[in-house]
Amino acid sequence: MLCLVTHLFLAHNGRAANVASSAGAIRELKQALQDQEDQQNIDWQALEQASMAQVALTREDTQEAVKLLSEAYQRTMRLQRSSEMKEGLLRAGDHAMPFTYKVFGDLPEEGRSLFISMHGGGGAPARVNDQQWENQKGLYQPKEGVYLTPRAPTNTWNLWHQDHIDGMFRRLIENMVLFESVNPDRVYLMGYSAGGDGVYQLAPRMADSFAAASMMAGHPNETSPIGLRNLPFALFMGGKDTAYQRNTIASEWKDKLEALQEQDPGGYTHWVKIFPEYGHWMQKEDAVALDWMQAYRRVKYPQKIVWKQDDVMHQRFYWLKASPESFEPRGEVVVRQEGQTIIIERMQVTSLTLRFNDQMLDLDQEVTIRDGARELHRGKVQRSLGVLIGSLLERGDPSYLFAAALTVNANP
Repeated sequence: MLCLVTHLFLAHNGRAANVASSAGAIRELKQALQDQEDQQNIDWQALEQASMAQVALTREDTQEAVKLLSEAYQRTMRLQRSSEMKEGLLRAGDHAMPFTYKVFGDLPEEGRSLFISMHGGGGAPARVNDQQWENQKGLYQPKEGVYLTPRAPTNTWNLWHQDHIDGMFRRLIENMVLFESVNPDRVYLMGYSAGGDGVYQLAPRMADSFAAASMMAGHPNETSPIGLRNLPFALFMGGKDTAYQRNTIASEWKDKLEALQEQDPGGYTHWVKIFPEYGHWMQKEDAVALDWMQAYRRVKYPQKIVWKQDDVMHQRFYWLKASPESFEPRGEVVVRQEGQTIIIERMQVTSLTLRFNDQMLDLDQEVTIRDGARELHRGKVQRSLGVLIGSLLERGDPSYLFAAALTVNANP
């Protein structure tokens, strides 16, 4: 059983009053951004909590707010991050991630593709992983796009799926959008051997960051493919790659993905290719993955979301948000959209926030929230600067902002 709590105030009565207050909020936002003397340090939290951030916005003013916020955010991020791009090094706490990249082809009108390619190695001396990184730099060449090869921050067996990797990869993506004209809807994840282990793990839990993913010669460990519902996923394996039963497990994943797609034909796009004649090295025949991935664009607003938490937990997934602490262990949430109606099918979390924008549905019309056949909410949902700013700070992706939110809580 669920109960509904709104994040936002009720919309103002009367169109004229609403338009006036909405326009006033935009004027205040413009002034607040202009008043920032040091454009490298905008106080985003103060803006998010200001009274103007609670005012109901019109559709048109929301579009203006997105433009203002995006320009200010990108301007400040370029100033803050230019040094790490020049250095080719990201830092997060005690971890450092060197990276190099090459640009291929002409710049498309829609922006460049980005391929994040993870090297093999793992629990070995640093020199072994350094050699694997050098090998990965020249392993693939896309016809178009940025081919980026990070060096894992550690030399452990799980070098590509520890909890610091997710945030560092999101920052890498943001930086490549800012400095190399990458289209955030054309970002692809790939990796070989231990890098393939990383693809198995990162793709389901970061599916909303990528357009497609390809796993080469890796091992999934304990992870599940359930979260791949909206992310095209390719798997390449040598039929004689018996170490850690990689070949057997790849066949099992093929069966799992086929079963998931049969149960849910709208999702789980996949391609599994097992080369019977090869062992761990596939003679670069797996390079066909690049063209396959590049045919896809990120699905930002899927009609159905299957969110399964892993050992590294996240607070958001597509248009859903929840505190990691509120999930059951490896809990799942399944939600689908049918026009103006959101239906919650499974909720193994105590509190779940649903976020909306005008690309998803018409926020000038009523939105209905259901728990199966039980109606939790019917009415309009208010757009506000507070929700816009919150989603900008959380995602760092001005192309993927939400303007309104509702929260449902699970009753004891």
